[in-house]
Amino acid sequence: MRAAIYGAGSLGTILGAYITRKGGEIELINHNKAHVEALKDDGAHVVGTVDFTVPVKALLPEEMSGKYDILFLLTKQQHNVETVTFLKDFLADDGVIVTLQNGLPEAGIAAIVGPERVLGCTVAWGATMLGPGLCQLTSQPDSLTFSLGSLNPQPNQHIGEVKRLLEMMGPVTVESNFVGVRWSKLLINSAFSGMSTVLGCTFGEAAANKESRRIVLELIKECIDVCDHAGIKIEPVQGKDAVKLLNYNGPVKKALSLLILPFAIRKHALLKASMLQDIERGKKTEVDAINGAIAAFGKETGFPTPMNEKVTAIIHRIENGELRPSFDNLKLTTQ
Repeated sequence: MRAAIYGAGSLGTILGAYITRKGGEIELINHNKAHVEALKDDGAHVVGTVDFTVPVKALLPEEMSGKYDILFLLTKQQHNVETVTFLKDFLADDGVIVTLQNGLPEAGIAAIVGPERVLGCTVAWGATMLGPGLCQLTSQPDSLTFSLGSLNPQPNQHIGEVKRLLEMMGPVTVESNFVGVRWSKLLINSAFSGMSTVLGCTFGEAAANKESRRIVLELIKECIDVCDHAGIKIEPVQGKDAVKLLNYNGPVKKALSLLILPFAIRKHALLKASMLQDIERGKKTEVDAINGAIAAFGKETGFPTPMNEKVTAIIHRIENGELRPSFDNLKLTTQ
């Protein structure tokens, strides 16, 4: 089996480092020449809640050749048409693209390579790139879980091998209701990644501030309600059922949910949204695939999601240089 991680930034580098350290064979592919050179010369250095260095096989996209049985995809979703069209020529006839991206990317990828050649995977941990070859794991080591599945009734034949590779880093659950798993991850990303980007802070800081915590809960509530309206069952993540914990229909349960939020995110409190990391590097974010996806789904199904619309608009203003990430932006969520 030949496998690679395409878009090996912070998450992909750490995943590749774990797989390599456990004896798996995987290639790390990235456009960032300085990062690839550092990986080639010094290996992948993972710090944060762990600390280890491991030699890895790294290359630039132009150095790719031959066919791959498994391609883990970790690039930003806004470039999927271009990226997946490029990768299609490197995918074996029975190969599979495993998207570990945010949002709801499987259908768009399937339109290019075919639904039988796509698996989806949600990642319940976070990371930050500190420099070439140096990545910080920002989640606790006991929270490195994956949920694997497919929108296709017959998942790709390589699903067992994909599971084996991912298990070199952490526990993997093969999900029957993968749509519900996608929405559970989108719920977390829209709320915590959205506010982390708007405010310029970590997940823990967004949950600690009383006013921003209220907005986080409102974003979660919109996601729960729009899924309920559309008949989508949101699945638990790492044993935690967000709907049971955080859904509310009255002031008492809402107050309880607000108290629970900082504890619910404590294992990922140091996590800084990848969208915020993009802003800091002067790049566009994938907010349209996160908060924007919920807003679009709300319009499609006829259910209002005004807070997700506001967060999407604020982040676009930050991208355009009209605003900067700051707690001052909280006032914009009430306008």
